[in-house]
Amino acid sequence: MKPRTVFFVSDNTGVTAETFGQSLIVQFDGLEFDKVTVPFVSTVEKARSTVLRINRAAEADGCRPVVFSTLVRDEIRKVLRGSDGLFLDFFDAFLAPLEKEFQMPSAHGTGRSHGIADLKAYTHRIEATNFVLATDDGCDLKSYQQADVILVGVSRSGKTPTCLYLGLQYGVYAANYPLTEDELEDATLPAALMDHRSKLYGLTISPARLFQIRKERRAHGRYASLPQINFELRQAERVFARHGVACIDTTQTSIEGIASTILEATGIERRL
Repeated sequence: MKPRTVFFVSDNTGVTAETFGQSLIVQFDGLEFDKVTVPFVSTVEKARSTVLRINRAAEADGCRPVVFSTLVRDEIRKVLRGSDGLFLDFFDAFLAPLEKEFQMPSAHGTGRSHGIADLKAYTHRIEATNFVLATDDGCDLKSYQQADVILVGVSRSGKTPTCLYLGLQYGVYAANYPLTEDELEDATLPAALMDHRSKLYGLTISPARLFQIRKERRAHGRYASLPQINFELRQAERVFARHGVACIDTTQTSIEGIASTILEATGIERRL
């Protein structure tokens, strides 16, 4: 079956349209999609140019593309509705009912969902992200006092991307510490983490998935060998069990799901 073309159209970065649209199309198992993001469609001229792209895709595919948009200006939405695609605008669907409920018109301002409307929150987001980068992979151990959570696991189990998501999305000060072969030999908690046990959260992963990830990164040597991987994972899980460190299996879980699970389990409050 030929992939369906999906457009994510926005007057700003396109992140919101991508997030909402992706959450819907993943519900359709067996379908494949060619995804096209068109950001900064902030004028009628740009909207008309986007319509031409959508119409060309419809002609080439032999079926109409799906168009997810977060366009707030009526005149721009009107242009996009004239395309040969299935036009689905999230703001159009929700703003009118909210205006009725609140008994006032919305601002219809572009770029508000990812702008710097709250300078304090934006500043905290940057500070949390800087903290994640400064403490990545066991760096700057002295800063662990400031951490909200410290993710622990073997190499390539998902620690860094999860920390970055926690910092960017929730403003959480997330550090991470990699469990190395030497530290795993006797299945004891590294000395650097002993004073921070209450902040620890473990990540584990299936051997097959970790083998796949490591092989892509460094195909040769013990690092990507299944015996080494099995040893590291087995010992890491012994560490978690021995020291009462809660953990999550990241094999089939998205970064968003891992982060949400950690926040729910630990009771850490989001700051954004």
